[in-house]
Amino acid sequence: QVQLVESGGGLVQAGGSLRLSCAASGRTFSSYAMGWFRQAPGKEREFVAAISNSGRTTYYADSVKGRFIISRDNAKITGYLQMNSLNDEDTEVYYCAAKPGLPTTRGEYSYWGQGTQVTVSS
Repeated sequence: QVQLVESGGGLVQAGGSLRLSCAASGRTFSSYAMGWFRQAPGKEREFVAAISNSGRTTYYADSVKGRFIISRDNAKITGYLQMNSLNDEDTEVYYCAAKPGLPTTRGEYSYWGQGTQVTVSS
């Protein structure tokens, strides 16, 4: 069982940056792939980024490639999403997720956090 808690969301001006954190519980965290997803009201949840358990392999949605960086620190059992050059289209609730095995861009993750709101003001 893995529990995930996101933090770091908030209000930021367009062009600014935020770093989201995903604190995990459980000693098996280092064996899990992680993903970040986001969802706006009335819209479907969408993939943002994913990272392998080792951190060596990453995937990004085209909409965030070159602006967002996913990373993890297995010693601290925490994942991160560094978000740069934010624009109003990035205003959504962001969720971290974890799954055994390989990362995926699909929402087939076993564990999910409660979400953290990111609001970009233009």
